[in-house]
Amino acid sequence: MDKTEKPATKTKKLLQLLLKIVVTVACLWFVSTKISFSELRSVLATANSGWLLVALLVFAGSKIIASFRLNIYFRNIGFLLSEKENLKLFWLGMFYNLFLPGSITGDAYKVIVLSKRFNSSYKKTSAAVLLDRFSGLLALGLILSIYSFFVLGNIIYSIVLLTGAVAAVFILFVIIKRLFADFTAGFWPTFVLGLAVQVLMVISVYAILYALGIQEKQPVYIFIFLIAAVASVLPLTVGGGLGIREFVFYKGAIFLGVDEHTAIVISLVFYFITLVASLSGAVFIFRKVFDK
Repeated sequence: MDKTEKPATKTKKLLQLLLKIVVTVACLWFVSTKISFSELRSVLATANSGWLLVALLVFAGSKIIASFRLNIYFRNIGFLLSEKENLKLFWLGMFYNLFLPGSITGDAYKVIVLSKRFNSSYKKTSAAVLLDRFSGLLALGLILSIYSFFVLGNIIYSIVLLTGAVAAVFILFVIIKRLFADFTAGFWPTFVLGLAVQVLMVISVYAILYALGIQEKQPVYIFIFLIAAVASVLPLTVGGGLGIREFVFYKGAIFLGVDEHTAIVISLVFYFITLVASLSGAVFIFRKVFDK
């Protein structure tokens, strides 16, 4: 039975990977045909390196808090990881997420390693990682709805968005309480940390805006970034949302009346910062993640 299922599973995963690559290339190609690379270069050439460094450090800080958030869910199921061990594993997972677009993503790697280390089922470990992702999405949705009041210019739309975002938080809490009781105690602490993570991400983007000398319509660019962040979570492309993020930035800029070249530069700079921060996780391929 297993022998007949394994080739089918491998084929399915290969097809999924190829589809992600196709979507990534298609999105990047579409954006490349709509923008002027000379204008992109002119915007990048004037970037302030000091503000870019601030953006990088704030982004790294958000990931450190994100690792603390994930460790709360791990403790809920009896995984006694030190914060140091968890941070190293988290950073290695970031590297895998960005540089290994195959079936062994950073999340899958953490599930496999921790399930074996603590002799736990993949299902329970996967639930911890998945719920951690949802904590981040809920926080994103809430911040996005708040920014809509400054961007959309339609109070009804903004109230609907805010109501939906708040309702989603309580709906997920009820679902976890009924179906994943082990994680109930960790829900609110992880949600608060999730908000802290997303606030730092927004601050990082503000630093990018200042680095590029963008003073006007900053809330609009942040609003587009938040939408792109939600889209990049979807498993549609490789490289941590590469392609789909740029596509959303381009379309969002046109829809909301800001410069699309500037929007693409913001997206690419943010991706570069993500790349630099994640690349450091490669160190833990060669060093021990766990203390014992």
